[in-house]
Order: sequence, then C-alpha cells, then structure tokens
Amino acid sequence: MAALLSRAEADRTADTIAALQLSSGMIPRFAGGVADPWNHVEAAMALTVAGRRAEADAAYEWLARIQRPDGSWHQYYTADGVDQDKLDANTIAYIATGVWHHWLCFGDAGYLAEMWPVVQRALDFVLGLQTPRGEILWARHADGTPWPFALLTGSSSISHSLRCGLAIAHAVGEERPSWELALARLVHTVRHYGHDAFAPKDRWAMDWYYPVLAGVLTGSEARARMASRRRLFVHEGEGVRCVSNQDWVTTAETCECVLAYLAAGDQAAALELFEWVQRLREPDGSYLTGRAFPADVSYPDRECSTYSAAAVLLAADALAGDSPTSGLFVDLAALPAPLDLDPVEEPARD
Repeated sequence: MAALLSRAEADRTADTIAALQLSSGMIPRFAGGVADPWNHVEAAMALTVAGRRAEADAAYEWLARIQRPDGSWHQYYTADGVDQDKLDANTIAYIATGVWHHWLCFGDAGYLAEMWPVVQRALDFVLGLQTPRGEILWARHADGTPWPFALLTGSSSISHSLRCGLAIAHAVGEERPSWELALARLVHTVRHYGHDAFAPKDRWAMDWYYPVLAGVLTGSEARARMASRRRLFVHEGEGVRCVSNQDWVTTAETCECVLAYLAAGDQAAALELFEWVQRLREPDGSYLTGRAFPADVSYPDRECSTYSAAAVLLAADALAGDSPTSGLFVDLAALPAPLDLDPVEEPARD
C-alpha cells in the first residue's frame, strides 16, 4: 500500500488515528481536541486505506447522526457537542469525497446507497452558497447569514467533492444536472477569475497547489502552476511552508503537495517531498503537525495530529498507485469531467 513506508509502519500510523477515535465515532485532531468534519473525513479515509473498515464506518456514521436538517455540519465539535457553530462550505462538501473513497475501497453498494442522502443534503447546502459567477462563498453563520467572500482553496476542493458527488449519484442511479452545471461554473471561475472572485490569500501554500490537487488545472497548466511558486513555499530538504513568510513546515501541507505534484505528473518531486516529511515521524508512527525553522523545533510544541497522520497515509497510497483508492486525487479521469464553459474559437473564414 505505502510507497516509502513499510506495511508495519503504515499500520502503526493508522493505529495512532484509531487510538484517538471516540466511542461516538468522532476523530479529534488530537487527544482532548476538537474535530472538524473536513479533517475527520480525512482521517476516515486514512483508516479506510489502512483496512480499518469498522473504524471508518463509525466515523461516517457519526457524521450522518449529527448532520443538521439543512445538510450542514458546524465547524468544530467536542465530545460534548458544538464548539464553533460556523457552517463552512468546503468542510461540509468533503463528505462526498470520503464516501466515494469508501466505495472505491470496499465496493459496498448498500453502504453507498445508505450514505447517498447524507451526501445529497450536504452538497445541496453547499451549492446554496454559490454566487451567480460561480465561486462558492466561504461559509454561513449559524443564523444563515453568508460570509461575503469566497476562498480559492475552498472552492477548488469543493469542485473535487462535487465530482465525487456526481460519481456517487451515477453509481446509485440518480442524475443531478444542476450539480453538473454548478461544477462547470465553479471550475470556470477558479480557472479564470483569480482575485476578482476570491479573497487574496497568496501567502498560503494551499492557494498555490489546491487548483492542481483538485484537478481544476491539469497538464501544462498544472506543471506551470507548481513551478511558479515552488521557491516561495518549499523549504528545501524539509517540506512545504504553510505560509510563505513563516518558516513553519507542516506535515499536512507537504503531503497535500505530494498529491498535487502527482496530479501534475511530477513523480520525482512528489517522492522527494514524501521522503522529507518522514523527518516529522515520531517513534509510535504519529506525525508532528509541523516544525519551525531556523530553531528546528516542533510547533505547536510536540503536537501530533490525526489529520497529519492521515495526510501521510493518503499520500503514501497515491504514491504506491496499487490500490482502488490511489488515483482519487491524482488520476481525475476516473471522476466525471466538468462541462467546459470556455468559449470555442471558431476557425477563421477565408
């Protein structure tokens, strides 16, 4: 399963995630910490690729139980309830990616049908935040008031989740033409509108690589995007900076960037980053959230997070390329393609 990780090493990493899962199915970021639905799904996918179906099922069933009637989830949860009540569109949409990933791994049609209403309600809520131009606004307040701006990373990730949602719809015999059109508008906006549509977050690495990771930019455009800001975000020999003006290398950003390089067809760069991130591995198989330089100290201090461990396992799966799930983020031909809204140039007439 894992490139550059032995089976035993990958199993130890999965153990560190499973050990923190609560009896409810919730997977907190770390012991005593909050859970957010996006990172919770990331951890569930890691448990899936590690063959921990019971734990993965429990994670998705927790989300199904706590889903709000409008299809959303709150931003943060504790073992006792809601910690932060914002309704983040990208966080909500990610359930579609997780459920499709589960189907790719286990092929359980009954489970897919059971989770389909959960996915449908979530994506319908998210698309209620789409602007006429196509971007998805960041979130709603708990009272329903939308945030006034969209994020490039979030909208890119949502485009991938929508493609997964369409794949689920087709698999269960449903059609969602409104989702197809919404996806086309979203992809067109991400490709062409930049700061006109999205809040300026150029200092964040995710805004650099997510349009590639999500499959919005492909081929030569993807390769050019990855080359354009590598010197700004990659700390050579260590990993990817979360923010360009801070020498804080994080496990999650580095592993997501592994996926982006694979999606762009640069296996060598992906392998190199994955090798570097092993410096953040702890003896028990967990991964530090990040390290700060030049002091070379863990930051937050000694924090090991479930989402960091999950990102490593998903990157390892993609690098190995030998499982039913390994192509989900790097071979997007396996997902329904977005409709092309770019104008067609007519040939010149004599």
